[in-house]
Amino acid sequence: MSDLAPLAEAVAVDPLVGHPADYHVFHKFLARCKELPAITTAVVWPLSEVALKGAVEAALEGLIEPTLIGDEAEIKALAAKIGVDVSNYQILQADSEAKAAELGCIMCRGGNAQAMMKGSLHTDVLMKAAMQKDTGLRSASRISHVFVMDTPAYARTLLITDAAINIAPELEDKIHIIQNAINLAHALGIPEPKVALLSAVETVNPKIQSTLDAAALCKMADRGQIVGGILDGPLAFDTAVSAKAAKIKHLVSPVAGQADILAVPDLESGNMLAKQLEYLGGAQLAGIVLGARVPVILTSRADSAETRLTSCAVAMLLHYATHPFKA
Repeated sequence: MSDLAPLAEAVAVDPLVGHPADYHVFHKFLARCKELPAITTAVVWPLSEVALKGAVEAALEGLIEPTLIGDEAEIKALAAKIGVDVSNYQILQADSEAKAAELGCIMCRGGNAQAMMKGSLHTDVLMKAAMQKDTGLRSASRISHVFVMDTPAYARTLLITDAAINIAPELEDKIHIIQNAINLAHALGIPEPKVALLSAVETVNPKIQSTLDAAALCKMADRGQIVGGILDGPLAFDTAVSAKAAKIKHLVSPVAGQADILAVPDLESGNMLAKQLEYLGGAQLAGIVLGARVPVILTSRADSAETRLTSCAVAMLLHYATHPFKA
């Protein structure tokens, strides 16, 4: 018998995290969106099957009112090839990915689009345009990214930040990253999100920078420099999501075992964590960029049309959290 067999049996019998029977988050977001009008959205370079289908399906669901930005002839040819009807949507001609991203930003800055959606271009191209000081979508806040996770292995909405924009954020950057995520959690219906500041350990270690940052961020929250959530850290991943693991480690925390937001030390750890949950944990995810003038729907080129649909729902809820709809 393998040395791992007793461990596997123990985990199967006595898991640290309970497993709900099915997904339990995204359908609630989509249900809330049915009561709201679609948001005008600049869809940048939808020139792959999944990108174009995702935009069209989001429009048919009433989530977005898209303007498709890219080579018009190629968009129409792709639509005919995959059997989707784009005749009802405006198409804005762009001869390159960079030009399409630039036009998307112009639409948003001019008030002609309430959100921007990534198509099949590379994230770097889209965000380079969005990050331009005079022509992009920058605001007073630092731009950051959040993965919103719906996983059968966790009974709460789970936000992971930052896993796509800020490579190695310093303490000042993390203030914005966490505040952005808290604001998004509010928009998603979490009134006082619990924020776990992740590291490898639960104690402050001068040799591990993420533990020092976690301690400082907690004190900043105590002093009102970060508002709207409950912060604790450093916390390891297991204690952040498992009350049983926290109990075993004799850890007393208002966040342990019930984190709503996982604030990761850097992009690499966040990206790997989110994709492990997706590919090995069966999680669904939505990707959104925060801190810009408008929500930016940012998904991987490998993501499904369903993922793009749920990302549009998150963007819609975020928009109406700051621009309340009056029927």
